Amino acid sequence: MNALVTSPNRLKLGLFGTNGGATLTRVPEVWRPRWDQIVEVAKIADQAGLEASLGYARWKGYIPGVPEAGVGYVVDPFTWAAGLSQVTSYTTHIATVHGCVMHPVLAAKQCTTIDLISGGRFALNLVGGWNAIELDMFGVGLREHEARYNELEEWVQILTRLWTEKEEFDFKGDFYDVKGGLSRPRPAQKPYPPIINAGVSPRGLDFATTYADVCFTVPNVIGMDAKAKVAEYKDAARAKGREVQVWTYCAVVQRDSREEAEEYLDYFTGPMAENEMLDAWQAAALASVDRNSTSKESILAMRQRFAAGSGGPILVGTASDIADQMAEMSEIGIDGILLTWPDFADGVKRLVAPGSVLAELEKRGLREPFEGVQA
Repeated sequence: MNALVTSPNRLKLGLFGTNGGATLTRVPEVWRPRWDQIVEVAKIADQAGLEASLGYARWKGYIPGVPEAGVGYVVDPFTWAAGLSQVTSYTTHIATVHGCVMHPVLAAKQCTTIDLISGGRFALNLVGGWNAIELDMFGVGLREHEARYNELEEWVQILTRLWTEKEEFDFKGDFYDVKGGLSRPRPAQKPYPPIINAGVSPRGLDFATTYADVCFTVPNVIGMDAKAKVAEYKDAARAKGREVQVWTYCAVVQRDSREEAEEYLDYFTGPMAENEMLDAWQAAALASVDRNSTSKESILAMRQRFAAGSGGPILVGTASDIADQMAEMSEIGIDGILLTWPDFADGVKRLVAPGSVLAELEKRGLREPFEGVQA
């Protein structure tokens, strides 16, 4: 059972990045991927009925020559997903792949294996990449925006055919040449595991609504009507005879008072921020800007959001405050939110505590009490 697509909750929830952490701060409690802690957090989320957990793909930090920089200290999302599937029973584990650095024949086999051992609780987040110094390690470089999507389109077409074709097939495109393509066994999920994509530009949105089951969008600080953007995804998919979910991700700062939460946010994203890494991220992001993607103004305005958690909106305050902010997202059509904290263990425990955020969301009719996995 894949909770990502079968959960009855109006607002689904998950975790973002326990395989590496997403906060650019020097506070001592900042998350680093230790397996025992990753497992602890996964079990808490699973037992509380959180639908998803996404492991991102990062091959190198933003600063050349600084190998210990936290943003590059990330464990592989595929083996992370496989391992967590064995200590959980409900949550769907999502691995991220840069299509340009992993051949779809290999990806088909790995995804199928995790889908089988998880009992159909796997999904794939497909990305084209943006950080040039990572892709340079593979010798592929950062392609032009349109070319990245053209390559991804061939990639996902090969992948899905490997999962569904009865006979061997040949594929010859501009980027891939597959002869006698075949992959067995097939995935547990039919026709195949859910695919996730975060295309935002016109070309990216067209790709996501053609191939993805879940579309990620992160409302920009400047120049985006979030409600209209969510509707754009869903309308574009329906015009193609498809239905998609739209998810976002958020940093969370939950405390017993709004004032305490705001003070902590200002502390870990202000004087304790990893400013050297933020400068390097900003430079890399600005270098990848083109007319079809995120604007320069948005990148400059997102600095605090990136320090707090990979650029998503920041949910701040008490359990009730955070539930109110989540309810606002649901009102604009968001189906699910992936959450991150400076310290996942502390954050998840606050989220699921009796009378906390999950209980507040149940009061608002956005989630149902979780009764566990039925035998």
